[in-house]
Amino acid sequence: MTSGNNGASTPEDDDPFGYLYADGQANGAQPPSGGYGYPNSVNRVRAVGQRQYGQQAPTAAYGQVPQQQGTYGQPSAHYAAPETHPGGATTAQQQPAYSGGNGSGGRGGPNTKGLLIGAIAVVAAVIIGISVAMLGGDGEKDDAGGDTGSTPTQSESAESRPSASSSAGAGAADLPAIDAKALRLEGGAATASDVKGAESEGGVYVQGFNQVGAKVTWTVNGIDKARDYRLYVRYDIPGVDANATLTVNGKANTQPLGMKNFTGSPEGDWEKGWQSTWAPVTLTKGTNTLEISCGQGNQCNAYIDQLWLK
Repeated sequence: MTSGNNGASTPEDDDPFGYLYADGQANGAQPPSGGYGYPNSVNRVRAVGQRQYGQQAPTAAYGQVPQQQGTYGQPSAHYAAPETHPGGATTAQQQPAYSGGNGSGGRGGPNTKGLLIGAIAVVAAVIIGISVAMLGGDGEKDDAGGDTGSTPTQSESAESRPSASSSAGAGAADLPAIDAKALRLEGGAATASDVKGAESEGGVYVQGFNQVGAKVTWTVNGIDKARDYRLYVRYDIPGVDANATLTVNGKANTQPLGMKNFTGSPEGDWEKGWQSTWAPVTLTKGTNTLEISCGQGNQCNAYIDQLWLK
């Protein structure tokens, strides 16, 4: 095509898109019937000015539902849920899992608080049962005469002592006890009452025990059953530990009778040195002989006040 008039021609021959303009349409331009772009394409071309832009879709009046929108609770005509189509996925409403642990109306969770309280109650019951069993066992040992495998402790030095009027020959329910002045004294042992604090009748105790060969002997009658017992001795020391040899029915114990300063009395203060100790003894039924002596290797600087059995 040249700038001049090239002869008679249709506007669409000059401009294949002339039908899109008003002057081209006035000259009879027509859109091609075969479409553009590729074979069998769809002709969706519109003339210029035919499409309108910037306009809003018609709206319904206040209080009315738009025509294309379904009523409340009904699906819209332009939308359908996937499950309504053939082969569409179905959905199910699921309840959220409850993980509450207090056991007060929750579902799905264990009652952890209740389990914890139950466990604590069980442990407490076990502890109480063990404590009761231990306390009861100690009482039975004392009633049976003591534990031969034990040694006295500071708390046991405060054992209750028999009255001054107690004497040998008491029954099994009230085991024998004796004041030291009623014992058979040998080897320089003698009675005295100068130091206050003795619980024997008249405050009389045995002194002179601090020399080798000194001894006191107790002949015990009325033992109703052969078994193990504890021999308790109330003594006085000047704050310094002492010990002696204990002989039962002619046989010396393997360990000495310890007369330690359980109360912590000051050294040299005899009046504050009164306390008690015990030793295991095995007695036969009937009469038994108990002997406390100061032998070689013993530290016997002590006064003896009372003896009793448990």
